[in-house]
Amino acid sequence: MKKHLVSTVLAAAISGFSTANAAERDTVSIVGSSTVYPFATVVAERFGRSTKFSTPKIESTGSGGGLKLFCKGVGANTPDITNSSRRIKKSEYDDCQANGVTDIVEVLVGYDGIAIANSKAASRLNLSLKDLYLALAKDIPGPDGRLIPNPHKTWKDVNPALPAKKIEVLGPPPTSGTRDAFAELAMGGGAEAIPALKALAKMGADQVDEIRAALEKLGIAGAYDDMAKNKGKAPKGSDLFHAVAYAVREDGAYIEAGENDNLIVQKLEANPDAVGIFGFSFLEENGDKVQGSTINGSGPTFESIASGDYPVSRPLYFYMKGAHVGKIPGIREYAMEFVSDKAMGEDGYLPDRGLIPLGEEALEQIQQNVKNLKRLEM
Repeated sequence: MKKHLVSTVLAAAISGFSTANAAERDTVSIVGSSTVYPFATVVAERFGRSTKFSTPKIESTGSGGGLKLFCKGVGANTPDITNSSRRIKKSEYDDCQANGVTDIVEVLVGYDGIAIANSKAASRLNLSLKDLYLALAKDIPGPDGRLIPNPHKTWKDVNPALPAKKIEVLGPPPTSGTRDAFAELAMGGGAEAIPALKALAKMGADQVDEIRAALEKLGIAGAYDDMAKNKGKAPKGSDLFHAVAYAVREDGAYIEAGENDNLIVQKLEANPDAVGIFGFSFLEENGDKVQGSTINGSGPTFESIASGDYPVSRPLYFYMKGAHVGKIPGIREYAMEFVSDKAMGEDGYLPDRGLIPLGEEALEQIQQNVKNLKRLEM
């Protein structure tokens, strides 16, 4: 009997749970993306009303912040689920593994567009990805091709076809998945319209001479050695491209507005000249107050995002700890509610809230992954 008790206690300690610790929490704990937050909240409220389980507790911490909390370890003092408006990075996955969070279930829940919006009291902006890069990048190529601090003060400076209004963009902080996705899709997409930057992005790690020559023309010859030293290996051209293209200016043109997208909408109402960056679902919810800009000729609509025509769109996820299933009540059941046909199906209650749904076959596969707690491998 004593030997059995010792084994039980040891097993609980290894798993990160003790009997007392597990008993301290009977509510699913969820953190993460502000974009996924409204969808998760709807699911949680319905789940709490229609099952024997408590309504899950959800905190909006941003995708990066949520994954950091999620990957801290296993146990009742850590989140069970984290929402994310981008896929988990390899570095984050490695942090999870190092901290004992090895049974991760990845759940793709649908798609969302990133709206670049302004007040309906102002004229709708017709932008290109290149316009966004030239307006918001920290450094841009000057007349001689060498990178210079971004000199543009108005949208007209960026593109003569745009209004002569001050560039003032309210957007999410670096911990946000929306910020990551915007950097990749909008800033990176716009930078690729610059031939020298597009060429740099395609260079492999073995093309050292070509990369150095490209950086010399951009006026940042020392960047290669600096990055090689930091990474401990030869960088690829894409690594250096990302460092240039994704860096947002810090002179006041881009204003970090936190994780509260509703606050951005309020500020756009108060200042018709300002522009805001947030998820499509918030644009849908506030369509009487704000309007989405067209990007490369396509506006943010349900149809354009689902078809892939709108260039600033991304997948949405949540990640679940397999080790917590069976320890904290309701985790798997909540996840199954989220991916159910009645929630995520084409006629489900989440598409009614602005989520762009998965196709039928993809949804069936996700449902099986959740049911079987399919382990993520990277």
